[in-house]
Amino acid sequence: MSADRPTLPPVRLHSDAELARDALSAPLFARAAQLARWAEAGVPVGVGGELLEEQLAAAVDHLGLAGDEDGAGYAAEAWQLAVDTGLVEIEEAEETEADGDELPDDAATGTAAPGEELSLLTSGSPQDILDIWLGGMETVLADAVAPDLSDIADQIAEGGDLDLDAIDWNPEEEAELLDGILGNLYLLTALNEDPAQAVPLPALAASMIVPDDMDEPTDDILEEVSEAMMRLDDQFRVLQPIGLVDYQPVDEALIEELDEDGATVRPAEPLEDEDVSRYGMVRLTPLGVYAVRARMLDAGVDAPAVGDLTDKGADVLLDALPDYPEPLAQAESEQWLAARTPVDAARDLLSAARGDDEDGPRRRLACQQTLSLAGAEAEPALREVLDDGQLGGLARVWLAERGAADIPEPSQDMIFWLTVDTIAAQLGAAEADEESAAELRGLVEGVIGQHNGFFDAAWRVDHPATSDVLEAMGRLHPDKKTAKEARKAAFKARSRQGS
Repeated sequence: MSADRPTLPPVRLHSDAELARDALSAPLFARAAQLARWAEAGVPVGVGGELLEEQLAAAVDHLGLAGDEDGAGYAAEAWQLAVDTGLVEIEEAEETEADGDELPDDAATGTAAPGEELSLLTSGSPQDILDIWLGGMETVLADAVAPDLSDIADQIAEGGDLDLDAIDWNPEEEAELLDGILGNLYLLTALNEDPAQAVPLPALAASMIVPDDMDEPTDDILEEVSEAMMRLDDQFRVLQPIGLVDYQPVDEALIEELDEDGATVRPAEPLEDEDVSRYGMVRLTPLGVYAVRARMLDAGVDAPAVGDLTDKGADVLLDALPDYPEPLAQAESEQWLAARTPVDAARDLLSAARGDDEDGPRRRLACQQTLSLAGAEAEPALREVLDDGQLGGLARVWLAERGAADIPEPSQDMIFWLTVDTIAAQLGAAEADEESAAELRGLVEGVIGQHNGFFDAAWRVDHPATSDVLEAMGRLHPDKKTAKEARKAAFKARSRQGS
């Protein structure tokens, strides 16, 4: 994998059929489809393909929004989405002027009718529907970072030139902020065991603005967080109708409070659950996860999904699994195993697990974890490697866990080799994560407690990572005398290995 291609944790995607149903039921997309069908008889439109006043009123009625004060806005947005996605096609009139005079503002300059894409919503594949939805989603994303039209209208009304600085809008910064926020939401979804858990808006804004090495945010930083939170509130309100996010907006009363006293949101301070919800809560929908991943893939980001490895070899699977969160590693392994017979899968995994390279221990641990999901039919493959120095130990563990008979006793060398290999596989995670370090510390204490004179034998183990493992045991064990014995054993191992 190229070092300049960032890699994200895998996500669990819904099926294309489920996602297509979600797309069709997203309020904005559903209204766009309704209006496209409504246009079957032909609808007069203005210069930009927009609905004229009379037709807009008819569209509002058709959508059942006549009693909604925002009905005209919803209808106009849905119509524009239908035009942008090809659900509606515009045929311009041959003549747009009469006798050289400009047409009045409410004159039709073309006719709208259902586009070719509309038929795909009923006769196309789920992927066809998703492709149309993705195009509409991009339009909505662009709308979300657009400036407030009322500010632009005020400038034009005053007769001046359009000044983007004066309306506090930088298109690149706005798009970058929203892309970053969606990326963070995606990452949180991938890492969270409950992908439906919403994120407080202040914390999400702070994730983009507060520097990682800043213990206590300054007032200026907190002011930036407050401003970003208010911008995101506007943007998520735009994104929710297309089905990208599930959003509980900032409490209107809270916005008035912030406007009145100039207060800032202080994300560093703990808030009660009811207070958190007032500041806005957001999560990516399953459709949103699919969409953000699609955009990342287009941008060259390696964004894996569970099931990507099903048709890959065991070597690819074992290289990838150590970096997966545990629930997703299990899901990936289950799909991989389901595509193969138990014996063939076990043989492939065991073969790929061999090796004296630095990543060998992690592959063998991933192999052991994957094989734990395999059925009893895999037993012949495990018995074939009982005499293998690298695989015999884990094969015995697998057989013993299933109550198999006639399992040969492992040699002392095999027991110690497997112990070193198991600890070596977990060193990287322990260095990066406190929880993993605590688990490894418990493993180390248990291993030493079970074997009298452990270090007298351990330094002789013929494993590439023996000295590294013994040094780590010295760092991790709480007893000073035991830690000192580990360090001495590590020195002997290093001398024996000639390094």
